[in-house]
Amino acid sequence: MIDGFQTRTILYEQLLSMQMVCISLSKIRSRQQFLSKSVISVIVTPAYQNLRQKVDNFVSTHLDKQEWNPTMNKNQLRNGLRQSVIQSGMLEAGVDRIISQVVDPKLNHIFRPQIERAIHEFLAAQKKEESVPAPPPEPENKDPPAPSQDAS
Repeated sequence: MIDGFQTRTILYEQLLSMQMVCISLSKIRSRQQFLSKSVISVIVTPAYQNLRQKVDNFVSTHLDKQEWNPTMNKNQLRNGLRQSVIQSGMLEAGVDRIISQVVDPKLNHIFRPQIERAIHEFLAAQKKEESVPAPPPEPENKDPPAPSQDAS
């Protein structure tokens, strides 16, 4: 049977867990916003647009060379196309250009502070989690003293 002290302890632990979940969710949301902004900044660069156009042209040319029939194994066709794109080296060169246009200029003044802040918050949360005090112990149930019977 659970007594009042155990119930309070369980509720206290659940409250701490809910607080940690809320804090974690807010951190995830802020990081998602950061990542969304980063993805948008990549998509609008000339290097990305150029790479996308090259890949589209490569895929169209590759598919034009294939003779289509309904019994073709689509997975084999897809894997062959993927291997051709990788072997062409265009992805590697294109990604290098995107990194030099987007990531390198932002590395020291945007990404590094965000990463350092996330690491510090994580370590602080770990340290805080280790030092969270347990709820104060419930005093032992002591019966009130029995009234004394003085012989008066």
